[in-house]
Amino acid sequence: MRGGPYRLRHFLARADEILGFVKKHDIPVGEKDRWLTVVPPDEPGGTELLLEPLGHPAAKTYRDALVKDGIPLAQFAVDDVQAEYERLRGLVRFTQEPLEGSVTTAVFDDTCGNPIRIAAQPQ
Repeated sequence: MRGGPYRLRHFLARADEILGFVKKHDIPVGEKDRWLTVVPPDEPGGTELLLEPLGHPAAKTYRDALVKDGIPLAQFAVDDVQAEYERLRGLVRFTQEPLEGSVTTAVFDDTCGNPIRIAAQPQ
């Protein structure tokens, strides 16, 4: 997850509303970083998504290169990209509106500068 404590707090405040996740672990690591994971609310014992800090110079370089090349940092499968686009467009800034192809995709900024792709197979 890009940024320091403010950005993490901002993301956590909206993680459920935007991505449907709730905080599972929030453990301080050193003076600035945190071990922060989120899970789907209906699967608290399920797979955890780790929000990685960018404190290490290599992490920032890697992230910035992906963003520059238009590669999202995460992708989530959804049932209907257009419906999610309509639900989220007042909450986030889309950098790619729904694009139909063999897979329908859209990309948005997660409110912390990280591009996130949502994708759906044709029904």
